[in-house]
Amino acid sequence: MNRFISFLAMLLFATLTFAQNNSIQKKTLVYKFDIKREIGSTSWIHTQSAIDEATRLKADIILLHLNTYGGQVVFADSIRTKILNSKIPVHVFIDNNAASAGALISIACDSIYMRPGANIGAATVVNQSGEKMPDKYQSYMRSTIRATSEAHGKDTLIVGGDTTLVWKRDPRIAEAMVDESIYIAGIIDTGKILTFTTLEAIEHGFCEGSAENVNEVIEKLGYRNYEIVSYTPSFYSEIKGFLTNPVFHGILILVIIGGLYFELQSPGIGFPLLASGIAAVLYFAPLYIDGLAANWEIILFVIGVVLIALEIFVIPGFGIAGVSGIILVFTGLTLSLVDNVVFDFSNVPTKELFMSLIIVSAGTFLSFIIVIPLSQKLLTSDGRLSGLTLQSTQDTELGYISVDMEPRKLIGLTGFAQTTLRPSGKVMINDKVYDAVVESGMIYKDEKVKITRYASGQLYVIKHL
Repeated sequence: MNRFISFLAMLLFATLTFAQNNSIQKKTLVYKFDIKREIGSTSWIHTQSAIDEATRLKADIILLHLNTYGGQVVFADSIRTKILNSKIPVHVFIDNNAASAGALISIACDSIYMRPGANIGAATVVNQSGEKMPDKYQSYMRSTIRATSEAHGKDTLIVGGDTTLVWKRDPRIAEAMVDESIYIAGIIDTGKILTFTTLEAIEHGFCEGSAENVNEVIEKLGYRNYEIVSYTPSFYSEIKGFLTNPVFHGILILVIIGGLYFELQSPGIGFPLLASGIAAVLYFAPLYIDGLAANWEIILFVIGVVLIALEIFVIPGFGIAGVSGIILVFTGLTLSLVDNVVFDFSNVPTKELFMSLIIVSAGTFLSFIIVIPLSQKLLTSDGRLSGLTLQSTQDTELGYISVDMEPRKLIGLTGFAQTTLRPSGKVMINDKVYDAVVESGMIYKDEKVKITRYASGQLYVIKHL
C-alpha cells in the first residue's frame, strides 16, 4: 500500500513538473505588422490580412509598427474599426509620426508607445492640396475620434480618499486634435490644432510610455519569453491595394464609359472598345475575388451596356431601353463596391454606400465633361484620330453618285410602250428596253411615248401625239 502511495506521489510530482516546464517554455506569440506609408486602400488591405492571420495563428498580442503623416479618412476609419473589434489586444509603436489619420488609428489601439521625439495629433481633415475641408467633414472626424477615445472606457482614480472615474483617453483632448476651436486649460488654446510630443502624450494619457524599438515595447507590455511573427504583404495584396483605390476606380469608370462613347463614334471594333473592356475587367476582377461584386451585379452592368448599344444602333430615338441601360450600368458599378446581399443593405454602413455612389458619380461625370469634348477634337475632320471615323461627304457636284446617270441622256427622245403603263411599265427607246412611269393617266402597249425627265433612278414619260 505504501509503495502504491509513493508511486502516485511520484507520478503527481512528475506531472506538475512537466506542466510547469511547459508553461515556462511556452512563448508569447507577438504578431507584428507595419503601416509606414500614406493611409489608403493598400494599408486597409494589409490591416485586414494581418489581423485575420494573427487570429488564425492564435497570437497573444498584435503590435502595429506605425509611421505615417496620414491619408484617406475612409480607410483610416475602416482600420480603426477593425482594431477596435479585434479579439486580440492591439498595441501600437509610433516610430516618429502618427499624424492625422495615423492619430485616429493609434487612439483605437489598446496601448500606445512612442519613440522619444515622436508626435501624435493634427487630425484635421484636409484635401489633396492640404487645404482644410468644410465643417461637415470636420464634424464627422470629430465624432469619430471622440467615439474612438470613449471606446476605451474609464479608469478609477482615487484622490484624497475619494473615488472618481476618469476617461482612459480623454475624448475632449482627442477632439482638440481635429477642432481648432476647442480650449483646454493647460493643454491647448483656441485657434490651434493639438499635437502631442511623446512626453506630452504620456502626461495626458495618450501614451503608455516611450520606447526605442519594438522589443522594448514588448518588454514594457510585460512579456519576456516571446516570439515575433511579422506580416509579409503578398504581391497580390499590393496590386489589389492599387486596383481598389477609389481614385483608380474613378479613372477606370472614366475609361469604361469613355471607351464606349469613342467606340460608338467610330466604325467597327477598335482600340476604344478594347480599352473599355480592359478597364471593366480591372474594375470588377478584384471586387469579384473579394466577394464584393456578385455575378448578378456584373450581369446588370453587361445588360446595361447591351441595352445602350441596342438603343443607339437598332431602336430609333432614345427611350426606355437607353434609360434602362444607363440605370443598370450605374447600379452594377455602384453595388459592386459594397458588401450587400442582393438588395439587403442592412449590414452595409451608410458611409460605405455613400462613398461608392460618390466614386461612380464622379467617374461618370468626369467622363462626360472630358471625353465628349475630347472626342470632338480628336475625331473631327482635322482631329488627330479623324481616320477612325467617316467624316467626308460625297457631293453630286464632285461626281459622286449613288445611281446610274446614263438614262439622263434619253430625256427628249421618243419610243414605244412595250407594255401598258398604269402608271409603271416598260418602254423601248432606240431598240433598248427601260423601266418607266407615266406622268399622268395611263399609256397602252405600242403607243408612242416621250421621255420627259429622269429622277431618283426612274424614267418618266408622257404620251407622244
